[in-house]
Amino acid sequence: MVQEITKAQGESGKDKDKDIRLSLSDIPLKACYTPDDLQGWDVKNDLSEPGQFPYTRGIHHNMYLGKLWTMRQFAGYGGPEETNARFKYLLSQGQTGLSTAFDLPTLMGYDSDDPKSHGEVGVCGVAIDSLEDIEILYKELPLDKISTSMTINGPAVIIFCMFLANAKKRGFDLKKLNGTLQNDIFKEYIAQKTYLLPPRPALKLIQDMMVFCTNEVPRWNTISVSGYHIREAGATAIQELAFTLADGFAYVEAGIDAGLKVDDFVPRLSFFFNAHIDFFEEIAKYRAARRIWARRMKEKYAAQDERSLKLRFHTQTAGCSLTAPQPENNIIRTAIEALAGVLGGTQSLHTNSMDEVLGLPTEKAAHIALRTQQIIAHETGVANVVDPLAGSYFVEWLTNKMEEGANEYFCKIDEIGGVMAGIEKGFFIKEIADAAYRFQQKLDNGEFNFIGLNSFTEEAPGTKIDILKIGLEYEERQRERLNALRARRDAQKVSEALASLKEGAKKGESTFPLILNACEHYATVGEISNVLRDVFGAYREPAIL
Repeated sequence: MVQEITKAQGESGKDKDKDIRLSLSDIPLKACYTPDDLQGWDVKNDLSEPGQFPYTRGIHHNMYLGKLWTMRQFAGYGGPEETNARFKYLLSQGQTGLSTAFDLPTLMGYDSDDPKSHGEVGVCGVAIDSLEDIEILYKELPLDKISTSMTINGPAVIIFCMFLANAKKRGFDLKKLNGTLQNDIFKEYIAQKTYLLPPRPALKLIQDMMVFCTNEVPRWNTISVSGYHIREAGATAIQELAFTLADGFAYVEAGIDAGLKVDDFVPRLSFFFNAHIDFFEEIAKYRAARRIWARRMKEKYAAQDERSLKLRFHTQTAGCSLTAPQPENNIIRTAIEALAGVLGGTQSLHTNSMDEVLGLPTEKAAHIALRTQQIIAHETGVANVVDPLAGSYFVEWLTNKMEEGANEYFCKIDEIGGVMAGIEKGFFIKEIADAAYRFQQKLDNGEFNFIGLNSFTEEAPGTKIDILKIGLEYEERQRERLNALRARRDAQKVSEALASLKEGAKKGESTFPLILNACEHYATVGEISNVLRDVFGAYREPAIL
């Protein structure tokens, strides 16, 4: 998506029009790039071979020649039965990893029978209330042979403890489990807003989990530092890059503060980026991200393990680039964005379905989205060469510009006292809000052409599609299951486990084993969350002036 602006420039008393184009992040672009645009660029250090520091061209020397990216379609709706069936369908169609979407009550730490949950149960993801739901959700799935991703943040530790409790019951070795927990609480305060506690106690929960998993679940990615939601909230590509990496560095420092050695836990941090519609800008963003991370980890944090230097990331195509009018156009957008993710060197990929702007994906739409990845992988030939755009004057120049822009933001964040201070002062929220407002102005005045939304808006034939609708029957079933669970579980053990958690949290003890114990006795998400809220309080956003 490129903006074209006409500026009048005075020249010898005469006006001369000149077209200037801007990237989606408002980077001014020339019509053509030459070697002169790369003067002063350290080719030897910045553009080494793939798999070599600073990994601009990819973290593996052979990239997709050795192994294709993981095709990990996001799935979750209704109750655990429906999502389990969708998982099995996607795996039967060639998906190679699981990715779990949770409903809003679960994301906020409320049970399905809480009054605040009414009308939202199972609507935007799967409803999970207890270990029993997790047992159903992952029933008959080979958790020791397939990687599992869970997109949840505020109560992430609770859901992960339920996952581990289920794995233990099924006899899996925790040290062999492979997957990712999003667990990125910083971006919740910055963008998505599904937080459970104030920032500082929420970070303590994450530190407790990092310590536990470093010792007991060493193959699990304990945090997926997410720029995706930052971008969806209205950030530019540069802001997404800068804020995401700043969050990542803050988690590194949190791990160090918890007593961990850098190379013992940093290799289990991963990242999650948006793939937006400005094709080359997105590719440059990914390449710059790897380079920035590698240098900072080596130079500031003295990482010695090569794995600590390699930024691994998942990509999801941009939900905010999809349109409700003419939804079939979204298939085209998704294919282009997915291709950018692949050419940028992603390790796993989710392609949005054409109907996600209208509701949860239907089976047909999810099928098309998965086939989009498979066609890119097996028909286009783009996976036959590592980093095929390397050396492009434009791509390399744009990669440098993305890095420069991110470094400018790092300086601003340092000046205000770091990520935590930036959250508490509302810095990130204001920056994103301003960027979103500027973009909306460009849509409103027609500076950007958004096909089907503000241009070519005539109704095209064949655009009426089926929409997956979630009724109250899922909520009723979850309520019934919760009532039955509470009636048959050992209420005394649940009460004791929750009391132990409350006392331990007050004393500053590690919360992770205490939460795991409560989950094993079938305490619910809401019950555990309420204990934590009682101890640490609720969070209110700062006023933004």
